[in-house]
Amino acid sequence: MLYLSGCVRDDLPPHLGIMLTPMMGNRLPADRLWAADTGCFNQPERHDDEKYLAWLAERDHTRCILATAPDVVGDAHATLARSQPLLPRIRERGYPAALVGQDGLTPDMVPWTEIDALFIGGTTRWKLGEAAAELVQAANAQGKWTHMGRVNSERRVMYAKSIGCKSVDGTYIAFGPDVNGPRVGRWAERARMQQVLF
Repeated sequence: MLYLSGCVRDDLPPHLGIMLTPMMGNRLPADRLWAADTGCFNQPERHDDEKYLAWLAERDHTRCILATAPDVVGDAHATLARSQPLLPRIRERGYPAALVGQDGLTPDMVPWTEIDALFIGGTTRWKLGEAAAELVQAANAQGKWTHMGRVNSERRVMYAKSIGCKSVDGTYIAFGPDVNGPRVGRWAERARMQQVLF
């Protein structure tokens, strides 16, 4: 289990990764795995496809586990319409292209040959439900990377692991990095070392 933090600090535990968006303005540390996110969840009005692709082109794709295509929160059909044109363009820049799963998405709707990763987004109720768990299972069966967004507790880390996610991200560290950085490091370490019992 890899935990990706949007709080970019050199003193984070060494086994944590970084989640970056174009709006953050942070530099990518030289020694971390990372993921690229459009930032559509928090600031959809600021997203621009061409600027996002240019931003990706300026970064190191070799350590990136996924790069999301733009999505529409809570709407699988609108997300597919918005993201599918960008998926091949993300891949052209050397990145693993990720579809963000949103409410209503089912395995038969996913363009499996066009993606390298599935990012579970959506409303909290949806992403903790059976439909999202089935999507993660289907993605793993297809050999795709699986990730869950907005994971800010150890219980949620363990839940994501229990349904088969390989990575998660959250903002928890930002709210007191000196204390919460090591705490999240311990969550991720326990998730890697323990069987999940639910």
